[in-house]
Amino acid sequence: MNGVRLMNEFKELLPFLKQWSTYLDIGIIAFIIYKLMMLIKETRAEQLIKGIIVLIVITKLSDILQLHTMYWLLKNAMTVGAIAILIIFQPELRRALEHIGRGKFFPKNELQKHEIESMLNEISLAVSELSKNKIGAIIVLEQKTGLSEFIETGVRIDSAVSAGLFVTIFTPNTPLHDGAAIIRKDRIVAAGCFLPLTDNQNLSKQLGTRHRAALGLTEISDSLVIVVSEETGIISFAREGKLSRYLDPKSLKEILKNEYASKEQLVLPKWGEKNE
Repeated sequence: MNGVRLMNEFKELLPFLKQWSTYLDIGIIAFIIYKLMMLIKETRAEQLIKGIIVLIVITKLSDILQLHTMYWLLKNAMTVGAIAILIIFQPELRRALEHIGRGKFFPKNELQKHEIESMLNEISLAVSELSKNKIGAIIVLEQKTGLSEFIETGVRIDSAVSAGLFVTIFTPNTPLHDGAAIIRKDRIVAAGCFLPLTDNQNLSKQLGTRHRAALGLTEISDSLVIVVSEETGIISFAREGKLSRYLDPKSLKEILKNEYASKEQLVLPKWGEKNE
């Protein structure tokens, strides 16, 4: 009798459970769509999505209005276009997958507060010295996106972050001065590393290879990149494909402290159009 009663109670609850599962299903889909919209915001993919929506609307209208030739052309073009999208927008897709992988489902060991403070002090001292002497430099701080593929292009160092070591690395006519130094956690893991250049064609012609490499890396990862101009000693900071220029060591240190402290998106001032 108890088994029959439980079965009857379950049957009574079944419509209620199905209703809640529908709400849960809708909520999950809505959340996924929202996150995807945030990922493509202010990227080339945003304009692509708008174009696809327009094409879908036109395709549906041509079907409703019995425009058979147009409907056939648009339908086949969209089928081929789906493959083209995967090829053309590979960087955006990669960044989206990396963004998902950087979530809290994959936690990493975090640095202690005193370790961060010590590291930022050394970086600030190094940047100040490099800027004063107009020694070109590019320093990368690895975040949650691993940079092993770029580390392998340089020379392994595995040293504590030191202002003196940075000055030595980037001194002109030394073997490692042309590449980037990469920091993982609170250690310099490699120097003389090659970074990918940005594909952005709208940048000022005054920006050199170091700045383009900084932007290129931050477009495909969550790294923080510091650049010191060899011509003028101007200090720049790159994050998420955006470049902030004309910084001083103190303001740079504050930006980095805020980044490590809050882990929230920074609103960087846009670099000016002044010549270096």
